[in-house]
Amino acid sequence: MNRKMLSLDLGTTSVKAGLFTENGEMLATALEEYQLLTPFANEAELDAEIYWNASVKTIRTVIEKVNADATQICGIAISSQGETLIAVDKDGKPLRNAIVWIDNRADEEAEILKNALHHVYEVTGIPDVLPTWPGCKIMWMRKHEPDFFSRTFKFLFVQDFIVYRLCGKFVTNPSICCTSLYFDITKDGWWNDALDAIGIKENVLPVITPSGTVVGETTDEVNAMLGLSQPIAVIGGGMDQSVCAIGAGTITGGIVSETTGSALCIQMVADRPDLDTQKLIPVYSHSIPGKYLFVPVCPTAGMSYKWFRDNFASEEIENANLSGKDIYEVLNGMAASVPAGSDGLRMLPHLMGAFCPFSNPSARGSFTGFTLHHTKSHFIRAILESVAYLLRRNLEVMIQNGAEFSEVRATGGGAKSPLWNQIKANVCNLPVVTLQTEDTGLIGDAILVGLATGIYKDVSEGCEKFVHIRSKILPDQDVEIYNREYANYCLLDDTLGAYFRNLKQ
Repeated sequence: MNRKMLSLDLGTTSVKAGLFTENGEMLATALEEYQLLTPFANEAELDAEIYWNASVKTIRTVIEKVNADATQICGIAISSQGETLIAVDKDGKPLRNAIVWIDNRADEEAEILKNALHHVYEVTGIPDVLPTWPGCKIMWMRKHEPDFFSRTFKFLFVQDFIVYRLCGKFVTNPSICCTSLYFDITKDGWWNDALDAIGIKENVLPVITPSGTVVGETTDEVNAMLGLSQPIAVIGGGMDQSVCAIGAGTITGGIVSETTGSALCIQMVADRPDLDTQKLIPVYSHSIPGKYLFVPVCPTAGMSYKWFRDNFASEEIENANLSGKDIYEVLNGMAASVPAGSDGLRMLPHLMGAFCPFSNPSARGSFTGFTLHHTKSHFIRAILESVAYLLRRNLEVMIQNGAEFSEVRATGGGAKSPLWNQIKANVCNLPVVTLQTEDTGLIGDAILVGLATGIYKDVSEGCEKFVHIRSKILPDQDVEIYNREYANYCLLDDTLGAYFRNLKQ
């Protein structure tokens, strides 16, 4: 019997579902986008029910696409964005909108916790105490929304929320909660000093289970909603970046992968959490128990491109719809008409603050250096180049801390663009490797289903089935141009970084 695995990956602006065979064949995928609520510059929310409704819709879609025999589906693994906070009552119903991870409203609480907590990096792997972290968000809720705070039965992350809806259990795992600010990555348990400082007890948190393991089975009600004839195993995959790393084959040292989706995230496996003496690189608990993951994060890298599309490309969207083309294919074609360096136009993609390698919650986006000569195509290419510059800057910090690698594996939606891959190869002066499937989050989830249900003996066996190289893009003659432009980008980033900090004061 060719057993099948369901994958569910909940990102910042969309959810994806996939159905795979145990031999690594992708049978079907489905995607559902959602729009964040951003009433103020430093706030980002979403009705948590949208996560659930989009999950149900995409899962049903992939099952129906192939008329799958539900008796052959052995399980579903769920991965999600980290740090998005969902406060629920005892029935698992959200009390308010989810506070999305890029939300920066809790800046005062971050300062309080920064002064109250010691050895944060050593305990949590977090380089700086920022409003992003759930601990700061909970403290903000305690002060500004005491009614919601007092009525909260559990504080959950998106993965935890979906797992509860599927199987009725309040559970989490180290991979998804390692960036909460109140999780000790060295002990795989809650950090009591942080809980005390925030003002909460363990009883408002879910039970910690090992990452990538079976935590329950789908309920009868869920089976009816999804079109399943029998219960299937529910697996908590972990944070999307850890699961993406598995899907890219980043399961041992010496391999670096990057995911350009809503955010830009870089992944490299480590056996110990204390290798970065500069304390700049975030360290996650990997979805492979006992392993750690270096994960520099740039919050709105790919989201900057979507923001530009939604606000300035209505004509291109209309033309793409009429011609049956993908809008990003159209925009990438426009960018390709512009020379390397965008004729001096530079962009900073910090639309909700900067994090890695140098955190600055006050940072904002910027287009600098445009003239009457510049066109919409220049602005598009400047966005693509800015993400490549961020990639290089983070890779350089990793190299300074002893990381060794000879290529970068590109994953996520950004990896579908040959132009963007070439720009990254030229900026970093490294080969960029693409995989047969860019949706490495779905791949990683499928591998974890196979591992948790006994189909694979270890993660390596799953990667052998699923992870295959498609192409290798080599640096070309534009490397010299990008060396100069990268230096200019760093100067601009540092200069405006100081400017934005000064405005905050």
